[in-house]
Amino acid sequence: MAEPNLNSFSDFPEDVQFCILSFLSPTEIANFACTSKRYAPLCLNDSKLWYSLCDRRWGSKTQINKWGDGQISYKLLYKTLNKWENLIGFWRRCGQSQQKETVKPPSLVFFEWGSSFLSGWRVSPSQNAYCVVKSPFLLISISPEGEIVNYLDPEGQNKNKLFGDLGYLDMDVVPVNVNFIGDSHFSVEENVNFAYRSLSSGNLKGEDSGEDIVSVTKGSPGSLPETLEIYQYYANRMSPGADRAIRRQRRREREKQGKKRWETEHFLKIADSSPTLDRPLQGLWKTEFELKALNSDVFPCWKMEFYLVAYDERGISCRRVGDLSEHHSHSTPVFWTSDPTFIEFPFPTEEEYLYDTRIHIQPPEAANSDWEFPIENVVSRIMYINSSYDLVILGVEGASMNPWRVEGRVWQYRNGTFGFGFLRDHFIVDLKHIAKNGCLLDILGDL
Repeated sequence: MAEPNLNSFSDFPEDVQFCILSFLSPTEIANFACTSKRYAPLCLNDSKLWYSLCDRRWGSKTQINKWGDGQISYKLLYKTLNKWENLIGFWRRCGQSQQKETVKPPSLVFFEWGSSFLSGWRVSPSQNAYCVVKSPFLLISISPEGEIVNYLDPEGQNKNKLFGDLGYLDMDVVPVNVNFIGDSHFSVEENVNFAYRSLSSGNLKGEDSGEDIVSVTKGSPGSLPETLEIYQYYANRMSPGADRAIRRQRRREREKQGKKRWETEHFLKIADSSPTLDRPLQGLWKTEFELKALNSDVFPCWKMEFYLVAYDERGISCRRVGDLSEHHSHSTPVFWTSDPTFIEFPFPTEEEYLYDTRIHIQPPEAANSDWEFPIENVVSRIMYINSSYDLVILGVEGASMNPWRVEGRVWQYRNGTFGFGFLRDHFIVDLKHIAKNGCLLDILGDL
């Protein structure tokens, strides 16, 4: 009986070996390289193995051979993109904004892949149409020297420019550090030591004038090496005129702080920004509607808003995204319910009456457009709302008399969207998707 023909890994052609290794993780490749000296060169091959690893994972999303003008190693690129991939998607600003009045930090940021960079966009409501405005905010990429470069557009006005070739930025940008704090939190901090880009000459020039300009060529881009700062500090203390040198250095630091164009902002990831079968209301939504009080009556006015619906162990909450930096905003949902179960069709007669006797809030332009608002007999399921702000704002005086402690309904429609309303009102607030399948919808002035 003939023995089976068993081939070892070394019997395969080199191209086949590279193809097999490209399906492994970096940790598995490192472990495999330790098994034999013969395989170590294969695992270190940059142009074949590590290019294949990058191309297999991100080749359909970005142009792998254009990062760093094609001059960086693919092993470095893999390590960098693996870290940055978590940025893709939606993030919301948190905390009180310290920006100047002329700078409006975005409440909502959307990251997506570019040809050789990651682009972070401000996502804001349009002022004159029921659309989403997408404007430049942050660019993250790698220089040909393998250094991380981050540029921020503080005003968000430079369309088609910020996300062009890194070597041809033709407007003022702010060099920043993007600091990752775990997987769901990052901060954007201006790099005051970075040499700002000279738009007229295309060179880099320092923040300080005269002989004190420092060119940073090594280490983290835009940062002054700590060892250099420590050396200068102690050298100045030991040298003649040390007091004058220290005062001059402190004055330069104060001047840098005074020239800052961007105060540090923090952003939190919206991990669940799209609905699922188990969580059909989950994600980001938009509507052009806001409740206003006039005397004792509540009436709608037209103002586009973003909403975030989140599920947790306590129930479902719906909050305005734009309210995140306001006082107590983290504790004041638009509606809240502790029972996420639905009533299925057929509905009780009283529920049909509640729906039929209400009007749908529509933006003014809806009457003359192809607006798809729910009509009769398109409700698929109904959920009860037991909103109560005093359930989430503990210790607030008069919480038991909170006017928002009212009953309401969520009507889910067959097209996957939903509307909500309170029994004391006669209208339904209908919500639409901001994004679908990772792409923004209804973009005004898409770039």
